[in-house]
Amino acid sequence: MTRAEILISLLPGFLLAAGVEPLLATRRRDLPPYRRHIWIFLTLAASSFAALILLGESRLGQARWSVWLLMNAGSALGLAFITLGRLRSRKILDWGWQQGSARRPDPTRLLILVADPHWSDELVGLQAATRKHPDADWLFLGDVFDVWVGLPGMMSDAQRSFLSWVRERRRAGRWVGLWLGNREFFLDPQARLFDLMGEGLGGSLEGENLVFEHGDLINARDWQYRLWNRLSRSGPMWLLFRVMPSRLAAFIAAKLEQQMRTTNRAYKLVFPRKAFHVAAVAHAPGVFITGHFHTHEEEANGMALPWAFEGVFMAWRKGRVEPLDPPAMKDVDPTFPWNQRP
Repeated sequence: MTRAEILISLLPGFLLAAGVEPLLATRRRDLPPYRRHIWIFLTLAASSFAALILLGESRLGQARWSVWLLMNAGSALGLAFITLGRLRSRKILDWGWQQGSARRPDPTRLLILVADPHWSDELVGLQAATRKHPDADWLFLGDVFDVWVGLPGMMSDAQRSFLSWVRERRRAGRWVGLWLGNREFFLDPQARLFDLMGEGLGGSLEGENLVFEHGDLINARDWQYRLWNRLSRSGPMWLLFRVMPSRLAAFIAAKLEQQMRTTNRAYKLVFPRKAFHVAAVAHAPGVFITGHFHTHEEEANGMALPWAFEGVFMAWRKGRVEPLDPPAMKDVDPTFPWNQRP
């Protein structure tokens, strides 16, 4: 094939993928990006194959397999182009998806906020808070476990226990939401177990003036992390994890996440105050909250919640974010998160 024919073969797939993906993101907010991309790629692959069959004895028809492969390569390039173009974006539709109901049945009910508990073998603080506040609703802001991959054979005993707790809370008539963080991967098949599940930007509770996200996408300058975020949640990564043995997949996921902890330390060790301020103000007058930063920070109408270390949970009550169970002042370490102020 000539260079012109190669370009002609690449271009349709590129243009169609790059054009369809933003449209599908707008129309199907319930689809995670990796599912959108798989659907687009497979649909274009099937359509291009049918078209080449119809070409029959034409020059392109005679070279149908090479043309078909090039058209598929064009589709992959179009999806990659769209993804790379979003690395510095704060557009909600670019980085978010959600399933379920963002409206609580009773907005006046106490809402317990859990940010970054990073549970491993034990669900620290969960049962104690449940016993003390049996009527409360719950919202988890991501990084619930050290690593949580929602693929067959990769669920731990602690994760199964947590999902059992979610079922029990919902049977009791309580609302439970989970907004995914940077340590959750491909959990959308579990979305039906929650009242609300989402990822990326754009989380909110209808009628409550509360807006939220995990926080890992706040700093648009950290393009290396954002690239990792897209790659680790991409269609090819999902396919790779599906075909490899579950133990190997779990080991690789843990190693990759461990490796990411030590990259871009200049961005991770300093709270991105300016970027956080911009993100918060964009949601004014709503109260904007995140987890992720493992420190209590406040900027304008925004608050980064202290991490749920040893069962330290926060609460949304009467339009305010505050400690769930404030300890007596004599027991408080002055350096503890909710006593710190910018």
